[in-house]
Amino acid sequence: MRRIIQFAPLLGLMAVSACETIQGAGRDLQTAGQAITQQGYESQSQMGQAPYSAAPVAPSPY
Repeated sequence: MRRIIQFAPLLGLMAVSACETIQGAGRDLQTAGQAITQQGYESQSQMGQAPYSAAPVAPSPY
């Protein structure tokens, strides 16, 4: 029981840092997805085709 109490602050710190890491990874994936979507629109317009969707890519809220 003492070991659990001794390691509780360390486990709490690790849990908080993991949330930040996952949030950052989510932002990176969202940015990468937007870049790929934008490149797809540009490629289709260069080929003379209408883009799949007329909706513009929204800027990242981050």
